[in-house]
Amino acid sequence: MSKRHLFNSADGLVDKALRGIVAYNPSLRLDEVNRVVVDGSRDSSSSSSCTVSLISGGGSGHEPAWAGYVGSNMLAAAVQGDVFASPSTRQIMAAVDAVPGREGVILVVTNYTGDCLHFGLANERANSGHGRCRILICGDDVSVGRRRSALVGRRGLAGQVAVLKVMGAAAGAGSSLDDVYDLGVAVSTQVVSMAATLDHCHVPGRTGHGPLAEDEVEIGTGPHNEPGFKKLSPVPEPAELVRQLLRHMLDDKDDDRAYVRFVPGDETVLVVNNFGGMSPLEMGALVDEVLQQLTGEWEMEEPVRVYAGTLETSLNAPAFSLSVVNIAAAARNCNRYSVDDIKAFFDAKTNTCWEAVAGSQAGHGTPRRRRRREGQLVKPAPAPPKSVNPGRDLGVDAAVLDRMLRGACASLVEAEPDLTRWDTVMGDGDCGQTLKSGAAAMLAALDRGLAKSGSVGEVLVELEDVAEGKMGGTLGGILCIFFVALRSAVEEEMGRGSSASSSSSPAAVWASALSTALDSLRRYTPAKVGDRTIMDTLIPFSDAMKASGFDDGVRAAVKGAEATRTMKPKLGRASYVGARDDDDGHEMSPDPGAWAAMLVVRALQRGFQGSV
Repeated sequence: MSKRHLFNSADGLVDKALRGIVAYNPSLRLDEVNRVVVDGSRDSSSSSSCTVSLISGGGSGHEPAWAGYVGSNMLAAAVQGDVFASPSTRQIMAAVDAVPGREGVILVVTNYTGDCLHFGLANERANSGHGRCRILICGDDVSVGRRRSALVGRRGLAGQVAVLKVMGAAAGAGSSLDDVYDLGVAVSTQVVSMAATLDHCHVPGRTGHGPLAEDEVEIGTGPHNEPGFKKLSPVPEPAELVRQLLRHMLDDKDDDRAYVRFVPGDETVLVVNNFGGMSPLEMGALVDEVLQQLTGEWEMEEPVRVYAGTLETSLNAPAFSLSVVNIAAAARNCNRYSVDDIKAFFDAKTNTCWEAVAGSQAGHGTPRRRRRREGQLVKPAPAPPKSVNPGRDLGVDAAVLDRMLRGACASLVEAEPDLTRWDTVMGDGDCGQTLKSGAAAMLAALDRGLAKSGSVGEVLVELEDVAEGKMGGTLGGILCIFFVALRSAVEEEMGRGSSASSSSSPAAVWASALSTALDSLRRYTPAKVGDRTIMDTLIPFSDAMKASGFDDGVRAAVKGAEATRTMKPKLGRASYVGARDDDDGHEMSPDPGAWAAMLVVRALQRGFQGSV
């Protein structure tokens, strides 16, 4: 876990955060003394005071919960405690007084002891003061089964945010206190959730919880560093981790955890929550994996709504939770609202943080249908095949060509760890993996018989496609331009017919074409020898090969790549990261692009000579 924070103490942190939250949402008001955030359009001083006021809250550290959900069609107010600590009854009563609602107030909280006690006492006091108040305690975590939770019920996870959205939209539509409350009960009892964490979070200024081992993941964890019910080691592949979570959530044969029954055809909502430390890239991949397993292994209907992002965090925890809401069952248990009504409540627009995860999923018409995934995942039309003109092609011995190419690809795959390490220090760390991906694609093409005809033109066409389709980043762009120019130059050399090139050796054709291709590449990059780039290998290789042959070209390439160890980078990201002003003349790691190019030409030489 990371123990580094911008604010190294929790003292005053919640107050500053709340002032910041209301600063970028001018419709909100903040009672600083009681840490109550109020929707300014619905407080007791407003002429548009709502019929039913929804109030939630809890400990801080779960942002955007709860203050981030104050606004239209969600909460009328939120109450924030200290980090991971319930707000006091006095704070909660300040929220009730601020947004009394014409019909009354509903307090919605997650099932944690402090929250239940303080919100429960506030509920009693509000009702004793002749107001109308209800309390709904939400528990959706299935990791704590019935046998262990018989007295306290299920813990609360991010499934509660879905409940808040539905209830808030119903209240915003003018529904009665009883109808909004009954809807909340119906939905909250049809949610199953479970979390998994790669490590615990760290609270500023506090002693950290013991970290998980590098080869461990914990499932069934809570949002306050509560331990899960199982640690898995070694860490399973993502698909297997998701499989285990869904099995605990959905298996109706597990009597201890089958809190919600799913009937074939039931419409559901999927909520994937980031505890704060997961990258959006991984969250997207996680959503895809969950959807594949729900519709595949579980044979469920595709969820009618999918919400993913930071809904209820645990500070900086690298963790996530999955929630499945059975809205069909909720509608069956709620006489007032249909499945389409519940979907409409999910779709109702707000001016809160909910919109960051909601997107636009309603579709058009009635009933409200979300576009299915097969309608979203489109395949481009196949590109027309590139042909090679036999009259402008260079033919060589097929076995030698295959051996040379396989050796070059193998050298890149083997060197990937070093290339990645060097590029991480001096650049963005993608060089090794980019080249490994390209090499793997070329090896697959060779296995399909790419070199069996001995056509250099066909190999260069494949290299173009691999560089363009499989190799991103700066290096991928450079190589794609280079291979396109190289193929064009080879065709030009071979197409001169009866000129001197028709009797030239393949090495002479290569030397001339390589020089022409580098001239083309120079139109797109200012890199030259001495700039610590791939050109420190390619230019000496080309010049020496043109002057005195392939072997001298390889020697020049090796010398050029080695020379980059003492060069200060002058281009690209490496020019402003990873190198100091006093690095000139001091040996460093070589430039990974230059080194990779050297490995390739050296492997080509060995393959040509018959040893790989």
